[in-house]
Amino acid sequence: MYFTDAHEELRLHIRRFLEKEVQPHLEEWEEKTFPDSIFQRLGELGFLGLRYPPEYGGQGGDYFSAVVLSEEMARAGSGGLGMAVAVQTEMATPPVFKFGTEEQKRRWLAPAIRGEQIASIAITEPDAGSDVAGITTTARRFGDEYIVNGRKTFITNGARCHWALVVTKSERERGHAGYNLLVIEKGTPGFEVTRTLKKLGMHSSDTAELLFDDCHVPAANLIGEEGDGFKNLMWELQGERMITAAGAIAGATRVFEYTMEYAKNRQAFGQPIAGFQVIKHKLVDMGTKIASAQAFVYQTAKQWDEGEYPVRDISQAKLLATQVACEVADDAIQILGGHGYMREFPVERAWRDARLARIGAGTDEIMKEIIAKSYGL
Repeated sequence: MYFTDAHEELRLHIRRFLEKEVQPHLEEWEEKTFPDSIFQRLGELGFLGLRYPPEYGGQGGDYFSAVVLSEEMARAGSGGLGMAVAVQTEMATPPVFKFGTEEQKRRWLAPAIRGEQIASIAITEPDAGSDVAGITTTARRFGDEYIVNGRKTFITNGARCHWALVVTKSERERGHAGYNLLVIEKGTPGFEVTRTLKKLGMHSSDTAELLFDDCHVPAANLIGEEGDGFKNLMWELQGERMITAAGAIAGATRVFEYTMEYAKNRQAFGQPIAGFQVIKHKLVDMGTKIASAQAFVYQTAKQWDEGEYPVRDISQAKLLATQVACEVADDAIQILGGHGYMREFPVERAWRDARLARIGAGTDEIMKEIIAKSYGL
């Protein structure tokens, strides 16, 4: 219904790559992050441009091609790498493709698809997370350039990126008309990575704080029309939430399958623990939650792929899928007991990695506010 033979062939291609070139290094990368060269390798294989047109180096696929990549990344067991790749393919580059000029696409999109450039998107600030209207990073226009001042935090790929898509606000205007999206390249005077952050999960990815101190950015780096930044950002966030939901459910599926196999083999009181009603019913609940959430995610992804803008459905899919992922990971740890709490078992990392999805791209609480508003509440 959603995946064609071509999608399944792509899935196998991605899975083989991950099994050969990623999974053997996961433990090492969890300790010190993955190497930048992985982006180059992904670009060589065409995985960074699955749904972009061939004229920019892409594969010309549909949105479900991106879903396949997200699912296989999640099933490989490295939430950090999957998140970093999703930032590149589904968060930072889509606005450049949709709203950028031809010159901008050639300058930033095409190299990102090839894996020659690593991209990030900078929205969150130390004092403004869910409250996008509260951002204070300013971009004042002087002639043919902007002068940018402010700080951004929790930026995935921030330490390694070649450029960041930065959400800024004009000092001269208020309301939604005062926002702009600017590409700011690493090496621009005044652009500094002030520190990298240690976090609960997603250890293989880098997360950074960025400083812009009288950073002079060419006006040619403006993505979209002047003052359209807020509207364009809201569009970007729909795609970000959609891919987050897809990855969350794929990760939950992996945890469920592992836990079910463990329960069939783990002996207690003279029998496999899967034979105890309390365990088998817990597994049934896990599988049922995943199946229902996955069906809704796919249905919503189909709407997005067909050009619809289903804000309520996307918000509900993201809310449901990420909650299910956390619940499944928690149940898995309970079933594994002490083993589930140990680093040598994969459910421990899955539990840590899953938690971020209920915060990033819009918290559970923000999703509920959006959904409530759509109901007229």
